[in-house]
Amino acid sequence: MCIRDRFSVAYINYDILNDSDLSLIVGSFGASAVLIYGAINSPLSQPRNLIGGHILSAIVGVISFKLFGEYIWFCPAFAVATSILVMQLTLTLHPPGGATALIAVIGSEEIHNLGFIYVFIPIATGAFVLFVIAFLINNISKDREYPIGFKQLNKKWFSDD
Repeated sequence: MCIRDRFSVAYINYDILNDSDLSLIVGSFGASAVLIYGAINSPLSQPRNLIGGHILSAIVGVISFKLFGEYIWFCPAFAVATSILVMQLTLTLHPPGGATALIAVIGSEEIHNLGFIYVFIPIATGAFVLFVIAFLINNISKDREYPIGFKQLNKKWFSDD
């Protein structure tokens, strides 16, 4: 993650959540940062994919662990494959989402104990923080636009025509 993401996510985690075990910094967010700052025009980087891909994959990961957690040889593959299918069916494909599902399965006991809270904290919260920062940073320059079509829509709303 870039320094702005780390700072914002860490601030929320340590100051607002009082340094609880609900760490907002998960590995899949690093891969998301690469997409939302380095490939902003990719369909895989758009907000629907970023937020939807992570949330749906987290749900799939938690369900997979609850159903098949005792079969550690099967559960990770099932979680990742199913998350890919769900993201494709919902048009929210975001490759780091596969890692989000995987973390739900192979993560620590603390992650497993979160159950469906994992979907909200750290995943949904972290994805929204990533989006807000990417939106602000990527639209500072007039040569960059995130999400795709935002500046055109903004001109249409505020033009005098």
